[in-house]
Amino acid sequence: MAGAKGSCCAIPGCDGKVMSDERGEDILPCECDFKICRDCYVDAVRTGDGICPGCKEPYKATDLDEKAVDNNGPLPLPPNTGMSKMERRLSLMKSTKSVLMRSQTGDFDHNRWLFETKGTYGYGNAIWPKEGDFGNEKSDGAGGEPSELLNKPWRPLTRKLKIPAAVISPYRLLIFVRIVVLALFLVWRIRNPNNDARWLWLMSVVCEIWFAFSWLLDQLPKFCPVNRATDLNILKEKFETPAAHNPTGKSDLPGIDIFVSTADPEKEPPLVTANTILSILAADYPVEKLSCYVSDDGGALLTFEAMAEAASFANLWVPFCRKHDIEPRNPETYFNLKRDPYKNKVRPDFVKDRRRVKREYDEFKVRINGLPDSIRRRSDAYNAREEIKAMKLQRENGNDEPPEPIKIPKATWMADGTHWPGTWVVSALEHSRGDHAGIIQVMLKPPSDEPLCGMSDSSQIDLTEVDIRLPLLVYVSREKRTGYDHNKKAGAMNALVRASAIMSNGPFILNLDCDHYIYNSQALREGMCFMMDRGGDRICYVQFPQRFEGIDPSDRYANHNTVFFDVNMRALDGLQGPVYVGTGCLFRRIALYGFNPPRSKEYHSGCCSCCFARRKRMSSSAVASSPEENRALQMGDYDDEEMNISRFPKKFGNSSFLIDSIPVAEFQGRPLADHPAVQNGRPPGALTIPRELLDASTVAEAISVISCWYEDKTEWGSRVGWIYGSVTEDVVTGYRMHNRGWKSVYCVTKRDAFRGTAPINLTDRLHQVLRWATGSVEIFFSRNNALLASSKMKFLQRIAYLNVGIYPFTSLFLIVYCFLPHFPYSLASSLCNH
Repeated sequence: MAGAKGSCCAIPGCDGKVMSDERGEDILPCECDFKICRDCYVDAVRTGDGICPGCKEPYKATDLDEKAVDNNGPLPLPPNTGMSKMERRLSLMKSTKSVLMRSQTGDFDHNRWLFETKGTYGYGNAIWPKEGDFGNEKSDGAGGEPSELLNKPWRPLTRKLKIPAAVISPYRLLIFVRIVVLALFLVWRIRNPNNDARWLWLMSVVCEIWFAFSWLLDQLPKFCPVNRATDLNILKEKFETPAAHNPTGKSDLPGIDIFVSTADPEKEPPLVTANTILSILAADYPVEKLSCYVSDDGGALLTFEAMAEAASFANLWVPFCRKHDIEPRNPETYFNLKRDPYKNKVRPDFVKDRRRVKREYDEFKVRINGLPDSIRRRSDAYNAREEIKAMKLQRENGNDEPPEPIKIPKATWMADGTHWPGTWVVSALEHSRGDHAGIIQVMLKPPSDEPLCGMSDSSQIDLTEVDIRLPLLVYVSREKRTGYDHNKKAGAMNALVRASAIMSNGPFILNLDCDHYIYNSQALREGMCFMMDRGGDRICYVQFPQRFEGIDPSDRYANHNTVFFDVNMRALDGLQGPVYVGTGCLFRRIALYGFNPPRSKEYHSGCCSCCFARRKRMSSSAVASSPEENRALQMGDYDDEEMNISRFPKKFGNSSFLIDSIPVAEFQGRPLADHPAVQNGRPPGALTIPRELLDASTVAEAISVISCWYEDKTEWGSRVGWIYGSVTEDVVTGYRMHNRGWKSVYCVTKRDAFRGTAPINLTDRLHQVLRWATGSVEIFFSRNNALLASSKMKFLQRIAYLNVGIYPFTSLFLIVYCFLPHFPYSLASSLCNH
């Protein structure tokens, strides 16, 4: 503490003495009382932007006298130096008594000062009012608001809420007691063998030891659960409020590319996918910053035309949601709500508008459900026409020989009278599920940069005050050819990553299954709070919990997975972050590209760093000599492997468009540099410029990167993008990111962010569980085993991933243990019969 004598510098690796005054007492330049020697303080002021290494706040005095530095003279220090932390707090409170609320007796009312301030973070004095008054009493001008607080413009976008000690402490105590009891029980079992049936005793003890080991792996990562909260008002204030750097108040938020994956329109109804698309297009996020890509891995014309119908209906549905603030913005769910739809709706024309949209949606559903018959009738008519043409041509060119039967391929036809380039209903060469051309179709073109209001029409909805622009919507079906391994969903996702990088290049990617729709229209903003907060550039993804609809009240198949999503994931959030569960995840694009997090050399954690990583400070000269781009972009499993753009074609392929988009995505994904403590930030207002329009050459380049040969001799699927080699590619992809030192965050919103459907019968549920177990076994016997993790992964995070890999083996021990009691009776009965 301040006033001690002869303390050592707190900078790791430095054994210098802390600066002292004439009496020999320590001089601490920062209010946080971080102990620092003279040389380290000079380095921090000169090369560290005057930031305190302890609290990351700027020093009050940063003007160094060069002569004093060279001659070892006294340095300028803040006025409160030499006072203890408590004395500084008291002096601050005394200096502000004149502006604080007073009680009826005229004395300073400490309770009201503490609990009735206007901070947005609950009770306390952390955030002071913008005005100079408190309550109804105005400042008398004597003191005003403390400049020390006013000079800190940073307001956090997120908060970490620890679980109350009254809840977590008994839980930890219970785990500890169980561990002790379990250890005593196993010791007793081992010391008291059953000599009459030693082999049965040995098998039972082995099973019990495995159960104890598996339970311990499951419980250890649960010691540090956390909750998190976001502040959307501060997000709007920082990124969408007129300011000096943004006079017009245009959105400075980064772009988001949303991926929706589907593969089979028979198992995944097009109406469900269309409703998911409509909820995305109506999301509460800047229209010009939002893009939606639909991956149809089956290449079906049914999905294509369903997306075209959805794009047409979106022209009515999206403005209706914006005008009346509709929640949820999935039309099927909204119109089936059991609560009163007119509650809290103040516009007088809401009833008329809702009836109009409901009628249009009913017609939209009829068209979607009638698409299979429509496509079949159309194709039959065109095929019959082609057959008649062929027969007529044969008669014209024929002779006296009897005509041979004509074989016309049963093609699938589009509405414009051309062959569908994807999969035909009746498979043919180059038109089957595993053999068809790549397709990219822009269903909704990129919106204009300025808001566009609609018109007033007596037969339509009055949209004179509503922005009618729609986000970019693109249909993508990657090329498939025989002889290539297309890697299922992971390959489809990587194709979308490349195509979107060329067409919109949003620095963030949200992936959703076709049956998971946006239930909370502000979910994207909630996730962006974490990415744009201080230190958010080290977050690789924000995982949202999976919530399901249509499950029976008893949840007989445990589809809600309550323990996993509400307990395990919160506990992992207190470590290095939750695992990636395949959907409802907001990614940082640069993390998917296989780069290391920024400032990766400053952070290092070893196997013994249970919950918290140790921090390793780089030398100031090393930081200063490294270019900013290289410090932000690092690729490889080792810290000394800097970014080398010349090697990008070997990693990402030979598309110059794709390679050029990588630094742009990294820059646009940085947090705002609106505070001196924000490292690796971007200047405010940098993303308010309009993006480039799409042209034919850009779409042609996007089609080339979804070809089946593009990934040959590249690192896609091995170190870049979604990782191949496992049916649970989601867990492996998240593991690789954590293994590079990235962090992830678990975002539980008050209103569910996304909702989807779950298996409703035992067969589908067992098939799903079997797939998860198969993927876990694949992970255990691969290079992605947590036992082989790098030192950048925290110890308890390794334990969590190790538990993911070994939990299927517990079933084998469980089977043996359950049938073990029957072995002696079966053996005895067989001996008696003989």
